[in-house]
Amino acid sequence: MCTRTLTATAYDANSRDKPVSESEVTLTEWSALLTGRHGEPGRLLGPHLLSRDPRTGTGMSQIRAFLPTARRAWLLHIDPSGHQVSYPMRRTHRAGIWETLVASPAHFPADRSLNYRLRVDDSTGRHDLHDPYAFQSMLTEFDLHLLTEGRHWKSYEKLGAQLHTINGVQGVNFSVWAPNADSVSIVGDFNGWDGRTHQMHKRIPSGIWELFVPSVAVGTVYKYRVHACGTHSDRSDPYGFAAEVPPRTASRVVDLMSYQWRDTEWMATRDVRNSLAAPLNAYEVHLGSWRRPGTNSIDWLSYADLERELVPYCVEMGFTHIELLPPTEHPYSASWGYQTIGLFAATSRFGSPQELMSLIDALHRANVGVIIDWVPAHFPRDGHGLRQFDGTALYEHSDPRKGEHPDWGTLIYNYGRNEVANYLISSALFWLDRYHIDGLRVDAVASMLYLDYSRKEGEWEPNCFGGRENLEAIDFLKSFNVQVHHHHPGVLTIAEESTAWPGVSRPTYTGGLGFSLKWNMGWMNDTLRYMRHDPIHRKYHHDELTFSLIYAFHENFVLPLSHDEVVHGKGSLLNQMPGDTWQKFANLRLLYSYMWCHPGKKLLFMGGEFGQWREWDFDSSLQWHLLEWESHRGLSKSLADLNQLVQQEPALHQLDFEARGFEWIDCHNWQDSVLIFIRRGINPEDFLIVCCNFTPVPRSGYRVGVPHAGAYDEIFNSDSSWYGGSNAGNAGTLYSLREPHHGREHCVSLALPPLATIVLKPHKS
Repeated sequence: MCTRTLTATAYDANSRDKPVSESEVTLTEWSALLTGRHGEPGRLLGPHLLSRDPRTGTGMSQIRAFLPTARRAWLLHIDPSGHQVSYPMRRTHRAGIWETLVASPAHFPADRSLNYRLRVDDSTGRHDLHDPYAFQSMLTEFDLHLLTEGRHWKSYEKLGAQLHTINGVQGVNFSVWAPNADSVSIVGDFNGWDGRTHQMHKRIPSGIWELFVPSVAVGTVYKYRVHACGTHSDRSDPYGFAAEVPPRTASRVVDLMSYQWRDTEWMATRDVRNSLAAPLNAYEVHLGSWRRPGTNSIDWLSYADLERELVPYCVEMGFTHIELLPPTEHPYSASWGYQTIGLFAATSRFGSPQELMSLIDALHRANVGVIIDWVPAHFPRDGHGLRQFDGTALYEHSDPRKGEHPDWGTLIYNYGRNEVANYLISSALFWLDRYHIDGLRVDAVASMLYLDYSRKEGEWEPNCFGGRENLEAIDFLKSFNVQVHHHHPGVLTIAEESTAWPGVSRPTYTGGLGFSLKWNMGWMNDTLRYMRHDPIHRKYHHDELTFSLIYAFHENFVLPLSHDEVVHGKGSLLNQMPGDTWQKFANLRLLYSYMWCHPGKKLLFMGGEFGQWREWDFDSSLQWHLLEWESHRGLSKSLADLNQLVQQEPALHQLDFEARGFEWIDCHNWQDSVLIFIRRGINPEDFLIVCCNFTPVPRSGYRVGVPHAGAYDEIFNSDSSWYGGSNAGNAGTLYSLREPHHGREHCVSLALPPLATIVLKPHKS
């Protein structure tokens, strides 16, 4: 592995005060410039003041340009009187070095506003162009200080390809962090991918390379050519805002500020809609396989197609939020987006950034929030990405015990490096700022927290205290949550964390990690394991259901039935249910109704809402034709009604994270596999009674203790014939009996349908 230290030679902001004659330039330096490997191109190219009259401040400047294809060249200069003057340039090196002398105004080079253009005759004709080495740096010393310190939270406004107009000249300011590179050039379709013509300036001590390139327009495709350790590679822009459609890998210049948002009302009320007391029923979607435009089509729906089809579907189904598998750019479709290269680029598979903005805008106007999966846990090894970006382990750890994931074959970010942590946090803020995202679900948090994650003895290095906790990652996650909630109040951060790490969804000032919510992986594993049992055996596994309420209020939990539960041979949720076809559908309706009534926010992966038979395949559409069958339509209608129920009933969302919002009536009837509990809202009068029968045995005259005397309405029954059930139930209203039961003075006698959940609500006259 090649290693190097940061040297002190780089582009000097004042170097143009120092004339450089041909005799002062070594052959090695000329060779570096002419082969695109010069670390200080501003030392040789652009304007340099030769002399200045101490009385008037005016002087003469030498202007040198590298024009390898030119046959003749002129400098067009606007003199102080406003007239254009043409100066012929002479070729001083046969490889294409041209230079001339021109009178300089008194204020040059303080603001480097010497107004000139280059006119070139080449094999294609005559062209006028602006010299990229005539423009001042856009990054301020304060910017560089914050970037080095790791506290430039909006670094996406400075780095990458930024559209600018300087002295009336439109172009793009390119900047990239590569401190250990020998040289960096911008190559693209605007310069024929010639790494010699747009060599960048290096800023010390930050290690940022920068160059303003005039006349580069929106849509331009580009990469950075990074020379290091005697070799070079073409890299996508780490801060690139768009890219070519894979398998092409170049970055693309885009204007993210041109979209006109129309979601003002949503953004003004988002903090209420996203509050912990608000309902959250999230629909998890993989954009490439939700629906395809035709039968067995290999094409994707575009963002515009999804706006027309996905938005009304989410409204029809009653989802409050949609959660997108990573929409960031990724080279390998089979990674589902989790091996991302472009943390600032919306994937181009489905259209432009503006079209994704329009989709999000439409969801907001339809009162649907947008959460995205965001992946700071690892990145792939692809040659155009971040691996060994400047010839050294820049973004990753050099030690494979800390820098590589053995399970996924990916690399791990060096969270302890200021610039890397800044890069990641800035990416998170970018999506919230530029795309109006409402929440970030952070993937694979457990892999970040533990140094020994998925490693054997001897394959990991303890922290400075001898423990297995990744202290740098912990600090990063805390900082991420603090900055997100500071800059964007009302936005949700959600952790996929599969261990018992304490305080994941507790504030950092109390010692927590600071997430808003945490996926309840324990509930998911226990509940699915229980549901897979044949009902005749479920009584021996009753604790797999009741255990979740022991810890349900230790964190702010989301109950997830995600994409991970329907891949890698697990089968679809419907196929994981036991029994014949009728029982499979009944069991799945039971699972959903139990889940929707259980404390915690909800998440369901696409296809589960109508009972897809086939295991999810990222490369195929969901089986929408199944909705032609009554059983699948019934399941879909039950899920839509559950979504509405959770939104309408305060008892099912206001106190999801507080013990006072839940009360057992009966958790001990393991013989009958029955659970009965109360959900409460903030108002004591808002409560519901939930009765779940996990066997196919209908139970008539089943006594349930109730909090007080009166009438109770059956407001939901998953066994309704409307949903494809047997229609066993209680025909509307039940009246309490003054008979003690379940430790209460009153009870109701009800019909408990097979493999079903019923929900009772006190009758209000």
